Amino acid sequence: MERITLGVKGMTCNHCVMTVTNALKEVDGVKAANVSLEQEDAKITFDESKTNIDAIKKAVIDAGYQPE
Repeated sequence: MERITLGVKGMTCNHCVMTVTNALKEVDGVKAANVSLEQEDAKITFDESKTNIDAIKKAVIDAGYQPE
């Protein structure tokens, strides 16, 4: 399992946090996603044999936010 912290810009409320969390959890291979509004980031645990950072970033973009 791989763990990363990904910056997420554009979140303004807890609804944004839930949107990003749900988008990340829908990515096949993502086991956990802890999104923080205050820190503007997401701590993600994923199976690197099933997904990669590019797919995770795409999920954040598709949800309407900017990964960093």
